[in-house]
Amino acid sequence: MLKVLGSTWALLLGMMLLMLGNGMQGTLLGIRGAIEQFSTFQLSVVMSSYFVGFLFGSRLAPTMIQRVGHVRVFAALASMVSAVLLLYAVAPNWILWAILRVVIGFSFSGVYITAESWLNNATSNETRGQTLSLYLIVQMFGIIVAQGLLNVGDPGGFILFIIPSVLVSLSFAPILLSVTPVPAFETTRRMSFATLYRTSPLGVVGMFLLGGIFSAQFGMASVWATQAGLNVRDLSIFIAAIYTGGLLLQYPIGWLSDRLDRRMLVLWLALVGGSVLMVPVLFDTPFLGLLVVGFVIGGTSNPLYSLLLAYVNDHLEHSDMAAASAGLIFINGVGAIAGPIITGWMMGAIGPSGFFLFMALICGVLAGYTVWRMYRRRETPDASGSYTAVSPSASALTVEAAMEYEDESTTTG
Repeated sequence: MLKVLGSTWALLLGMMLLMLGNGMQGTLLGIRGAIEQFSTFQLSVVMSSYFVGFLFGSRLAPTMIQRVGHVRVFAALASMVSAVLLLYAVAPNWILWAILRVVIGFSFSGVYITAESWLNNATSNETRGQTLSLYLIVQMFGIIVAQGLLNVGDPGGFILFIIPSVLVSLSFAPILLSVTPVPAFETTRRMSFATLYRTSPLGVVGMFLLGGIFSAQFGMASVWATQAGLNVRDLSIFIAAIYTGGLLLQYPIGWLSDRLDRRMLVLWLALVGGSVLMVPVLFDTPFLGLLVVGFVIGGTSNPLYSLLLAYVNDHLEHSDMAAASAGLIFINGVGAIAGPIITGWMMGAIGPSGFFLFMALICGVLAGYTVWRMYRRRETPDASGSYTAVSPSASALTVEAAMEYEDESTTTG
């Protein structure tokens, strides 16, 4: 692990700074939007717009890198991110914010693809598993720490928009000045969605549904918190609890995944997550109880993402993994666009509890579909030893690397 950290620390530091900036802006906009008296629907459009840009970025950034190179793409898009973070505070208009969110989503997607290609190039087959684990920890840690930084200034002012802009700007240095050579970059061939669905219906439907859950967590948690009357301190602790759960439960669930039928584990995670999410819908839940709910949200949904990737991988040939990873990322992105819109509509209709009800319903649909697929496809390939933890914010490059590492682990194990 120390050897891996020694060769990749600059890239990992740069990525952590990027996650600090992105984690701050995702939460801050929900708080500032309430101060500016944006409606729940308006904020849901703003939050959804990020995933529109992210989806387009995942498709266009590889072509940009091929045309002008990693360094120029990274510098241009990261500079754009830094500028947009300041423009939020300068022009608090929800339509403009939605446009800026498209831009920043596109830019972050390209930045992740560029930085992750450097990271993948800096590792060997022997160290890839450790690198992916470190990368997940860095991503989650960055988002968790970002919530604490929300308490250092007034969300109605400029300072909290300046801080993430500075953090993103500082991320340039360790990444661009790293001694890691610029890697060759090749676009991934595409697998049709029909072929991907025939390969793993549960994987495709599950990734689509999880996209809605992740976007609700990332975009609408702060909107819910302001509607529910939480102050900035409590809001930041609640969101930190979500990502802490996602980080701490990844590896225990991964251990179980390598020893149990993956579909049964998907079913139990969906049932547990959905049941816990119904608690604040049905009962007046104290803040400590909400923290437990938040921990469970992250602790079930984040491992579900890696679990579904591993399940799809069980049904793929090695040559198809790259194409499948790109398709799964796209499907997850489409679900992510819809998530904030539907969540915002439900919160407008029934109040703050609509935030939890939306995710509970999605978990229920996933559980029901999993049961149906278990009856439709009774046999599962041997899945021993091929779970690799991956963050939902990772690009197709990291998902592809994780899937290939899973395959190698199964083959050599």
